[in-house]
Amino acid sequence: MEAVVGIGVLVVAVGFYILCSVYLLCNPLILHKKKYLSFHSRHISHRGGAGERIENTMEAFTHAVDVGTEMLEVDCHLTLDGYVVVCHDKNLERQTGCDVDVSLVKYQDLPLYREKLEVTFNAGQFSTGKDRRIALLEDVFKKFPQMPINIEVKQNNDLLIQKVSSLVKEYGRDNITVWASEDSQIMAKCRKQNPFMPYSFTIRRGILLLALYYTGLLPFCPLGESLLQFYLPRVINR
Repeated sequence: MEAVVGIGVLVVAVGFYILCSVYLLCNPLILHKKKYLSFHSRHISHRGGAGERIENTMEAFTHAVDVGTEMLEVDCHLTLDGYVVVCHDKNLERQTGCDVDVSLVKYQDLPLYREKLEVTFNAGQFSTGKDRRIALLEDVFKKFPQMPINIEVKQNNDLLIQKVSSLVKEYGRDNITVWASEDSQIMAKCRKQNPFMPYSFTIRRGILLLALYYTGLLPFCPLGESLLQFYLPRVINR
């Protein structure tokens, strides 16, 4: 008899928990304050629209804006002489044919992108364009002062993070520029350097988000992130 009562209590408790979780998931403002971002982006151009122009070039960014994108996604590295450049890979072999790290080359000596550059997330597709120069982050800020930009910091480099933050502040872009990184340690440094910028989920936090969702705990947990990025299944499963 006691076992039956115990099971009944457990069923009621679990049922109540599920009902609360579902209700709060549908009505999150009961426990949490609504976030008010300065932008709303449904169309984001990854690397400036790498499938249509050579990735991360000014030509790619300009084309993306012309066709109506609502956010540019860029990747940043630091050159030998301290310039923040927009470039996806740490090593330039894939993009330029020169087997050298960005950090070992002065800005003026950076090689040009290949004339035909394969789109890494769509094997067999190549992008072309007239502009093959590696761009400065500052030039992107100057040309697109009102465009939301998502900056992925690729390396755990304190000076790089500090310089990106300084440029964001210099051009008054704190509210429309997003910190992004796959690495939680890098993200922690980015947030400490400039806590006023919105930020995206890291891989670890993304996994936690899924765990919270599927266990019903998500409605009870506040989330500071403002942007979630994830790979399409076809990118992972080639």
